[in-house]
Amino acid sequence: MQYDSPVTTLLENAAHGAETAWREIIERYSSLVSAVCGRYGLTGADVEDVSGEVWLLLVENLHTIRDPKALPGWLTTTTRNECLMLLRHKKRQLPSDYEIAPENEPQAAADAEASVLVRERRDAVRHAVSRLPERERQLLSMLFSDPPTPYATISSVLGMPIGAIGPTRQRCLARMRRNPALTSLLPDERHLQLN
Repeated sequence: MQYDSPVTTLLENAAHGAETAWREIIERYSSLVSAVCGRYGLTGADVEDVSGEVWLLLVENLHTIRDPKALPGWLTTTTRNECLMLLRHKKRQLPSDYEIAPENEPQAAADAEASVLVRERRDAVRHAVSRLPERERQLLSMLFSDPPTPYATISSVLGMPIGAIGPTRQRCLARMRRNPALTSLLPDERHLQLN
């Protein structure tokens, strides 16, 4: 399903108590929350419990989300933490030979999570690229076209020495990696390295 409301607008409206905004947030991201639960082998009532806790935590922590585009990452991390908490609690209640089997991951849940994350990453990359100066956007567009534009052509079009293309590309990519919309979607280890 395609959503028209920007995440920023949704979060602002939700913070002011707009029920329609909350409904759209839940509708838009419930498949992500369910997919993360599926990765931990949760089903049925356990998924509902975790989902309810995640949405409650979002209500309580809405003011802490400084970059609305980081919402999918926040939801993924929060859901993962809630799943682990639930599984630790269940493990204490079950016989000691109970093991959490990662091979129980439903493929459909993994596909749904991957689809949402791909869409969010694509939107975050587009946003980060749009923040670059025009010349750098042109450079990245030529470098990442299929097939890539030859350096000689880039040099001619942009009036840039061939030897400056690689270093300029590196600076552009480094600037993009510092964009909060992208850093929130990077795996935790890389996120820590970039800060």
